[in-house]
Amino acid sequence: MTTEVTEIKEKERLNFIEEIIEQNVANGETRVQTRFPPEPNGYLHIGHAKAICLDFGVAARYGGVCNLRFDDTNPTKEDVEYVEAIKEDIQWLGFQWGNEYYASDYFQQLWDFAIQLIKEGKAYIDEQSSEEIAEQKGTPTQAGTESPYRNRPIEESLELFEKMNRGEIEEGKMVLRAKIDMTSSDMHFRDPIIYRVVKHPHHRTGNTWNAYPMYDFAHGQSDYFEGVTHSLCTLEFVPHRPLYDLFVDWVKGGKDLEHNRPRQYEFNKLNLNYTLMSKRNLLILVKEGLVKGWDDPRMPTLCAFRRRGYSPESIRNFVDKIGYTTYDALNDFALLESAVRDDLNKRSTRVSAVLDPVKLVITNYPEGQVEAMEAINNPEDENSGTHTIEFSRELWIERDDFMEDAPKKYFRMTPGNEVRLKNAYIVKCTGCEKDENGKVTTVYAEYDPETKTGMPGSNRKVKGTIHWVSCDHCLKAEVRLYDRLWMVENPRDEMAAIRKEKGCDALEAMKEMINPNSLTVLTECYVEKYLADAKPLDYLQFQRIGYFNVDKDSTPDHLVFNRTVTLKDSWAKINK
Repeated sequence: MTTEVTEIKEKERLNFIEEIIEQNVANGETRVQTRFPPEPNGYLHIGHAKAICLDFGVAARYGGVCNLRFDDTNPTKEDVEYVEAIKEDIQWLGFQWGNEYYASDYFQQLWDFAIQLIKEGKAYIDEQSSEEIAEQKGTPTQAGTESPYRNRPIEESLELFEKMNRGEIEEGKMVLRAKIDMTSSDMHFRDPIIYRVVKHPHHRTGNTWNAYPMYDFAHGQSDYFEGVTHSLCTLEFVPHRPLYDLFVDWVKGGKDLEHNRPRQYEFNKLNLNYTLMSKRNLLILVKEGLVKGWDDPRMPTLCAFRRRGYSPESIRNFVDKIGYTTYDALNDFALLESAVRDDLNKRSTRVSAVLDPVKLVITNYPEGQVEAMEAINNPEDENSGTHTIEFSRELWIERDDFMEDAPKKYFRMTPGNEVRLKNAYIVKCTGCEKDENGKVTTVYAEYDPETKTGMPGSNRKVKGTIHWVSCDHCLKAEVRLYDRLWMVENPRDEMAAIRKEKGCDALEAMKEMINPNSLTVLTECYVEKYLADAKPLDYLQFQRIGYFNVDKDSTPDHLVFNRTVTLKDSWAKINK
C-alpha cells in the first residue's frame, strides 16, 4: 500500500474533532492539551468511556497530553472513594493521565478572580431567593428584569462576599452573580450565579471554604490556568460556550489569549437502549438496594462491566465503532455486546462447564479408568496452548442436550442416535432413567473406542457434538446469569412518563420498569478442574454456552462465575 493511500485511509478515520485539530495544526497551532474532568460524586459509567477515549485519544494522536482534573466544587456529593474509583477505571481502560489536578487547586485563584470582578463592577451579591432569581430571568422570548441588588455598592458586595466565605451567611441566603446583560437573548448571560454558600466539609480542603464556585465559573478558568487547548464537552454544553468564552476573556482582560485560549468543542453523548446512565439515578439503585452496589454486573458502570467480564479493548472498540457526531442518537446495546463477543472470541480460554446437569453413564467404558484428553485453549490463537481434561465412565452433560422423544432436526443426545463428546469419543445413547415425577436422572450410552479425537476412527462424522465434565474430576460452582436490568427500551423517558402519570418519585417509577429476571443464580453447576486457579479478569468461554469470568465473590471453596455475554444475541430473536 502506498503512503498516499495510507494517508487517505487515515483521514477517512478522523472524527470531526480530529479534523478540527488537523486544521489547527495546519494553521501553526501545534500544541494539543486536553483534560478529562469528572465530578467525584459517583462511579464512571459507559457514557464516560466515550469521553475518556476522545480526551486521551486525541492527545496521544497529536503528541499532546491529557490531564485528569476532578471537578470537586460540590462537597456535599463528593468523596475520596469516588476519586480512587475513577482513577482505577481510567487506567483499566488503558489510559494514563499526564497530571492530576482538582478544581479545588484553583479555589484561591477563582476567589481572587471573583474579587476582581466585584471591584470592576462585573459581579454583585444578590440576596433574593432562588425562586425570585429564576422568575426575574424571564424567558427565551421575554427579557429578564434586573435584581434590586444589581447596583449595590462595590464595597458592600465585597464585605458580604467575605462573610459568605467566613460561614456567617446561611446556605441559600446570598449568591454572587456576574453582571452581564439581563436583556440578552442568551439566557446564560442574564446575570448567572457564580458563587454560592455550601457549609459542608470538602474532601480535600476541609472547612477552609464556605463559598464555592459554580461549574460554569470554575470550568473555563481551570482550563485556562492549566493550559488546555481543546476543551471537549458533550452537547448539552453548547449553550454554555458563549459564557465559557466570556469568562476566559474576563480572567485576563482579553490579554495573552491568542496562543493560550482554551476552546470548547462539543460531541454527542453515548446513549444506549435498555440503559439508565444518570449518576443520580444509579445512586438511587445502589442506596435502595435494587442492585448490589456500584459494581453490580447489571449496572452500566465501568467497574460493573469489569466485574462482569468485559475487556477494556472491547469497550474501546465499541466507542470507535459508534464514533463522534454533533447530534444525539440512541445506540443499540446489542452493538456493545457484539463488540464484547468479537474481542472475547480472540482472547478467552475455552473450558467445559455444565450449568443444568444430568448424569451420563457410558456403560461399556471400564469402571475406574480415567483418560487425559487434550483441550485447545483458544482455536483463534495458535499460541494459546492446550490443557488437560479428565474423561471417565460417569460424566455430567447439559439437561438440554438430551431429549427422549426428540424432533427430527434434534442432533444432540436421544435414544438410538450418536453424538460426539467434545475432545473425546463418539457415543450412542441407549436410554435413560427417571424419578417418580418423570424427570430424567441418568442417561445411558455406549462409546466407540475407535473414535477418540485424534485417532483414525475419529474421522467418522456425526451431526451433533456436546460438551461434558467428568463427575469425579470436576468442581462444583455457582453461576450467575445476568440479563438487562430494564424491561423498557428507553428507561429515562419511560420513568419520566410514569412519574408524570402517577405523581410518584423516581424510585417507585424504577420499580415498575426493572426486570425481575435480570439475575438468575444457578448453584448446582460443574466446571472442569482446570478452573481451580482461575482469577477475576480471566476471560473464559464456557463452550456452547457463553463468555464468563470469575466473580470477586469467588473463593477456592466456593467458585462463582458471571456470564459476561451469550455466544449469540438472544435479544435479537426475542424482539423480532
